[in-house]
Amino acid sequence: MFTTSSMRRAGAVCSALAVLLAAGCAMAPPAPNAGSATASTAAETPAADPPTSLLWVGNSFFYYNNSLHNHYGQLARAAAPGVRQRSVSVTISGSGADWHDMSSYFRADGIGRYSFVGDNQIVFNPPGRQFDAVIMMDCSQCPIHPQLGPVFHDMMKKHSATAARHGVRPVLFMSWAYKDKPEMTAQLAEQYTRAGKANHAKVIPAGLAFARAIAQRPQLELYQPDKRHPTLAGSYLAACTSYAALHGKSPEGNRYTAGLAPDLAAFLQTVAWQTVQAYSGL
Repeated sequence: MFTTSSMRRAGAVCSALAVLLAAGCAMAPPAPNAGSATASTAAETPAADPPTSLLWVGNSFFYYNNSLHNHYGQLARAAAPGVRQRSVSVTISGSGADWHDMSSYFRADGIGRYSFVGDNQIVFNPPGRQFDAVIMMDCSQCPIHPQLGPVFHDMMKKHSATAARHGVRPVLFMSWAYKDKPEMTAQLAEQYTRAGKANHAKVIPAGLAFARAIAQRPQLELYQPDKRHPTLAGSYLAACTSYAALHGKSPEGNRYTAGLAPDLAAFLQTVAWQTVQAYSGL
């Protein structure tokens, strides 16, 4: 049975749908009474050139639970064992996009210059561009904050241009609503979609995946007690959504489960794929 709280969350998903439709995007609403997601039968359209080296720029939403970049990397390596995958995080607790000096992250002798492999061995990477793409998120409420909203759009424009100058693809990470403020889902979706289209940047719809998962399983706990940060299940869902968006492929059946129960991992994989298929942002 749906509680009042779960009905509010389901209503937030419908609001997000309305906003995205008005913006020219399409998102199919989740099945209202589904206890678990069913595997999608829609055809995949694999990305022509999926990234193999990623820089994740954000805050604590990224680094909780041994870091989102780690879970994404494990998914990518499990899906393509013969392909070397590198992911690096640059996170500042509580930071907004304007706290990050993006130009400094692309210095030739800076971040990504070497990697640790095997038994703590160091491998120096070839000189030149170290990353195929940069995943960027603002603070959890900055895009919709009355004072910081304009800053979000200014910084996404600036950082996307900086990345492009260095031959790095900009990608925006749509964060999720607070557990007790489900209306943030539609608000964040609108702003990240606008910024993605304005800057020709792909958008990872992680916030919409959270809303879809909660609508289908109201008792699923994706939040820490602070109602903001993700549980391991939340980080895993975000990683699966990132994989689906960046690769254009379903994470369903991926053997990496982050230690979650197999049925829960399978559910989150399917929700991630359904969300990415339904979202038509860049």
